[in-house]
Amino acid sequence: MISIENTLVSDDLISKEFVCNIAKCKGACCVAGEAGAPLEKEEVVFLQKNYPKIKPYLNDKGTQAIEEQGVFVKGLDGDFETPLVKGKECAYTVFSENGTASCGIEKAHQQGAIDFQKPISCHLYPVRVQHYDKMTAVNYHAWSICSDACDLGATLKIPVYQFVKKALIRKFGTAWYQALETFAKKTS
Repeated sequence: MISIENTLVSDDLISKEFVCNIAKCKGACCVAGEAGAPLEKEEVVFLQKNYPKIKPYLNDKGTQAIEEQGVFVKGLDGDFETPLVKGKECAYTVFSENGTASCGIEKAHQQGAIDFQKPISCHLYPVRVQHYDKMTAVNYHAWSICSDACDLGATLKIPVYQFVKKALIRKFGTAWYQALETFAKKTS
């Protein structure tokens, strides 16, 4: 574990390799699993205020799920998360003609409709963040559906922390990321 500011960072962010291989997985992380994407309180507020701007970028199934359940739900652990479509994909998921899943929120951002990229939990993946009273844990989440991403990361020799650099900076700031990068360079 690496201690940076008030975070404990798993060594796996440095030692494991990962690069999303969307051509192979087709965005399975937006579809698989038993719960929606974790949301932070500020993200819930953003979605509540901006859903009308996001809605045009969603499909009918997603829109229906959101209008039935709300722009967020409380998970079994009491945390906020995105609603699901009939227990399957995230309600904000949209599909291309070839069946590849992507984020309708991100599409709205790319088109300039909103100034929010997508939930930080999605942007950070395969990194998961867990907040505790006095510290935050930053861990690598290994998931079998991402085996192609692990293979591609190994081929390209790109560690997890480099793959999610923009997301880590968005979440923790540039100085935090530079401290992680400095530590990683010392250990390699």
